Amino acid sequence: MKNFSGQALFLDRNDINTDEIIPAKYLTENSKIALKPFVLEDLKVPGFNQEEDIDKANVIVTRANFGCGSSREHAVWVFEVNDINTVIGESFARIFRQNMFNCGMLAIELSKEEIDTLFQLGKNVTISVDVENETLTAKGDREVTFSFSLNQFDKDLLLAGGWLAYADQKY
Repeated sequence: MKNFSGQALFLDRNDINTDEIIPAKYLTENSKIALKPFVLEDLKVPGFNQEEDIDKANVIVTRANFGCGSSREHAVWVFEVNDINTVIGESFARIFRQNMFNCGMLAIELSKEEIDTLFQLGKNVTISVDVENETLTAKGDREVTFSFSLNQFDKDLLLAGGWLAYADQKY
């Protein structure tokens, strides 16, 4: 199972789409690792610096409708090869969310008020996720803990390491 905890990167915007996560011009790459340097290359969010912020981050905290736009696994793969295995937001595009779980990665949905609270924790925030107990703890200027819920199938995918590992175990 992947590590779902670490330093948070805050992307304070709704509707971050898959073209901003990984520009379409890189979809011809023939390996996941080749995508690595291009993560969030075209993203425009105040305070975000791709060259400085990505290397420190393991968890993304964002707003609503994350991963909208074209459906592509590349948008999840580019996070995976950059050691970002958790995205926390108000909501996700359906296909993006399922691609996260299929790759053994975690998409956590919290209420707008809970997301607002995370954004108010300051700059150096670490987030610890307990998948089994469906809780996350964020530590910044203060500490907060939130519960989230996963359906059993998505939890099983996470615990197995993704769809392929799950299928190998079950079939």
